[in-house]
Amino acid sequence: MWEMMMDLDRSAPILPVILCGGSGTRLWPASRESMPKQFSRLVSEHSSTFQDTARRVADAATFGRLSVLTHTDARFIVAEQLAEARIAADILLEPERRDSAAAVAVAALHAARTDPQAVVLILAADHVIGDTRAFVSAVEAAAVGARAGHIMTLGIEPTQPATAYGYIHPGEAIPDVPGTYRIARFVEKPDRHGAERLIAEGAVWNSGYFLFRADVMLAELEAHAPAVLAAARAALDDAARDLDFVRLDADAFGQAPKTSIDYAVMERTRHAGVLPVSFAWSDVGTWDAVWSVLEQDASGNAVRGRVELIETRGSLVHSEGEQVTAVVGLEDVVVVSTPDAVLVSSKARSGEVKTLVERLRAKAYPEADAHRRMYRPWGWYQRIDIGERFQVKRIMVTPGGRLSLQKHYHRAEHWVVVKGTAEVTLNERVVLVHENEAIYLPIGSMHRLSNPGKIPLELIEVQVGSYTGEDDIIRVEDVYGR
Repeated sequence: MWEMMMDLDRSAPILPVILCGGSGTRLWPASRESMPKQFSRLVSEHSSTFQDTARRVADAATFGRLSVLTHTDARFIVAEQLAEARIAADILLEPERRDSAAAVAVAALHAARTDPQAVVLILAADHVIGDTRAFVSAVEAAAVGARAGHIMTLGIEPTQPATAYGYIHPGEAIPDVPGTYRIARFVEKPDRHGAERLIAEGAVWNSGYFLFRADVMLAELEAHAPAVLAAARAALDDAARDLDFVRLDADAFGQAPKTSIDYAVMERTRHAGVLPVSFAWSDVGTWDAVWSVLEQDASGNAVRGRVELIETRGSLVHSEGEQVTAVVGLEDVVVVSTPDAVLVSSKARSGEVKTLVERLRAKAYPEADAHRRMYRPWGWYQRIDIGERFQVKRIMVTPGGRLSLQKHYHRAEHWVVVKGTAEVTLNERVVLVHENEAIYLPIGSMHRLSNPGKIPLELIEVQVGSYTGEDDIIRVEDVYGR
């Protein structure tokens, strides 16, 4: 009977769950709160690391339906990028960030509703893996241990004495699960000397991937982090359906202690196991790490965008927009140029960008968190110019996109259509505005913008008034539930 159950378990698909709630401030200014690194095309010109992660677990022969846990502010970016990749998923929305323990608890509870013994794979959204086939094979091997009741993780065999990663000391071999070991201990990010010693002792990098049976993880959470589990259970039980999303209850989720799954469970459980693996892997947590995974020229330079170099070596130069970024006579530097911010750093100290962002926030620089181009569920807008009593924006509305029905107390707006056709609601009227036509929206008027066509709608918006901030928007009706 036991052998039959094990055979049945092996045939069940692994349920992948992507956690993508981080903000990626170490990769500022390309990655910001409004468009974090996992959704940006920093490594590939064709897809984000989030999309690459979703594609990595799309094979129905091994994996079941994907789930994604993300912050509510990123919900439309997640939905759009999944649609672009043609991947279906359950999207669960965290009302606030409570670290990974609460997210893993929700993932285990969500999976257990389908099958209490379902094997769950927790993935980060921002990792770069060089060999998808090797990754899937490693997951299948670790799943053997997960089905046997272990909480497995993948340990990356180190290629250098990295100080940005945590380490795992493998212990004794796990019986009947080839290639796996019990975890003797976890080690926090060491200094270089400590990293060299750990590698000599056979330690591996802590990748942050976890495989477990849902019932096993729930039992360990109950034993070691009951407050986390209780909050996650209440948040999921009281969740509300919002369009294509599952919105976790905010009051309940906010009660979850803010802690990592490593500390809450993995460092305390007696069921922790590790499978050492050797495929190419990076969490691209710093610009130095981005440089290491990009293709480099004969001088060791990695470039993106419109870039010109003279006598420059071992450097990363990333240029966004129409401007040219030129570098002369530098070595081992990072230069990142965006339309509203420029970063210049040594590669060796690129990890300190997070501290820089904290300083920018303390000084209330809007560039700390907001891009000049801001993405919305209906498209995006980009500031062109701003001054006393005016602001000019470029707006793009996707086909079928519809802004909220709204009004402003402090500004009037002029819309000039430059591409496509706009359907404009202005108080009681609905009018079509074509290319090279304009419409005026007085202060206090009720208005809405929609794109009824089959091509993107682009227009120039000129705001004039005593205040042009985004918080002067009174939404009366919104199809996106904002």
